[in-house]
Amino acid sequence: MSFPLLTATAALPAIGAIATAAVPAARRTAAKWLALLVSLGTLVLAGIVFARFEPGGDRYQLTESHAWIRDFGVRYELGVDGIGVALIALTALLIPFVVLAGWHDADPLETASSRWRPTQGFFALILMVEAMVILSFEATDVFLFYILFEAMLIPMYFLIGGFGDRAHSGSDENAAAQRSYAAVKFLLYNLAGGLIMLAAVIGLYVVAGSFSLSEIAEARANGSLEMATSTERWLFLGFFFAFAVKAPLWPLHTWLPNAMGESTTPVAVLITAVVDKVGTFAMLRFCLQLFPEASKWATPVILVLALISIVYGALLAVGQRDIKRLIAYASISHFGFIVLGIFAMTSQGQSGATLYMVNHGLSTAALMLVAGFLITRRGSRLIADYGGVQKVAPVLAGTFLIGGLATLSLPGLAPFVSEFLVLVGTFSAYPVAGIVATVGIVLAALYVLVLYQRTMTGPVREGIGGMPDLKVRELAVAVPLIALLILLGVFPKPLTDVVNPAVQHTMQDVQKKDPQPEVEAAK
Repeated sequence: MSFPLLTATAALPAIGAIATAAVPAARRTAAKWLALLVSLGTLVLAGIVFARFEPGGDRYQLTESHAWIRDFGVRYELGVDGIGVALIALTALLIPFVVLAGWHDADPLETASSRWRPTQGFFALILMVEAMVILSFEATDVFLFYILFEAMLIPMYFLIGGFGDRAHSGSDENAAAQRSYAAVKFLLYNLAGGLIMLAAVIGLYVVAGSFSLSEIAEARANGSLEMATSTERWLFLGFFFAFAVKAPLWPLHTWLPNAMGESTTPVAVLITAVVDKVGTFAMLRFCLQLFPEASKWATPVILVLALISIVYGALLAVGQRDIKRLIAYASISHFGFIVLGIFAMTSQGQSGATLYMVNHGLSTAALMLVAGFLITRRGSRLIADYGGVQKVAPVLAGTFLIGGLATLSLPGLAPFVSEFLVLVGTFSAYPVAGIVATVGIVLAALYVLVLYQRTMTGPVREGIGGMPDLKVRELAVAVPLIALLILLGVFPKPLTDVVNPAVQHTMQDVQKKDPQPEVEAAK
């Protein structure tokens, strides 16, 4: 039997989470180093997965399949396509930076009135989320995916509710109440989506007699599975609703600003750069592959929702006074672009959407983590409390600027490639939608540049004068992310080579071809 590489890639952080939680309470530093080493080991395994994946090979590779719950036909079935490989690499890459950035976020607070913050639990929960997210990108059994889709809510709930942002304005009691509200709201929204998805999963099994993606696809191909149009549409809506909550897509997005605002900065990155990608990934893997007719049927409405997310999120970002909430609303706008690219049903749009997932993860992580370093120094999330930072901390200001420019998709940085492909793919099929989406680009330039101007330029405000610049640990977080944004901005080929064949399979699932440009005959 070949080595179960996919299982190992998810099992290592899961085992690491248990080991980290078991470290004695007095040895907090040892727990941190263990979590970091485990995350780096996971990155090595993810790199091997990426290297062993053959873009021109089978759709699902490195497959594993074992009986799990025989009576219900549930299998432990794994496999990766180009989209899954790219997102596994993103997840494994970001977690070491999350661990480094949160190095002191769960240390005991110095004030006598504050309770102990269990450092070991903080890092163990991060590793457990990593394990579940990676396994969800690998799962090709619908029921197995559902279990992971729901289970990852538990560690995220405790990360949001138990480890709040220390820069919260107000009393400790008010901060705890806001943190609890954000955690409960996150859990209820996602549980509601998951329960509706569970009904759809059961319905799919009743209709198809299997949870296996490969078996259902084979049955569709040979004509042995016939699904009534109304049944397919109802099942599609059950799946899509859950994924739209996770994504998040307007109007199911309202949990995100609260969750990101009240979380520690590394957890906020974990939410929007890692966990939320499961929703958009699942739209490609499950909605389009299992319900191709229903996906095309729902496309007009979904495109409208995506456009509202793009413009609405960007408008609210412009008006924010809180740095972290501004980045949260910007992410809602970006997820609108991802959904737009998926349901434009063109190869450029879907390739752009997949690249957008990866590039948004990198750019948001860079901007949010550097913003977190800034907030930690000043002790405030309010934009109005900053000014003149570039005069006293030029490296911090410079990395913040590059992260912001990546967020607005400046040419030469990685997000530009993905946003350009999404817009080209959308415009070729839905010109009006493509034009409306460009409003989000203009607004992104506005909220990013205004944020930089108000925080980094102008006279040095009170409380900023003695602010230190980035330290070695912080540079170890910011510099590699900036370097990747530049590298993938000028040379995206390593990702496009992996992603494009998977997108072609998805296009075949929905039986769509790219629109051909109309060329006027020469007179």
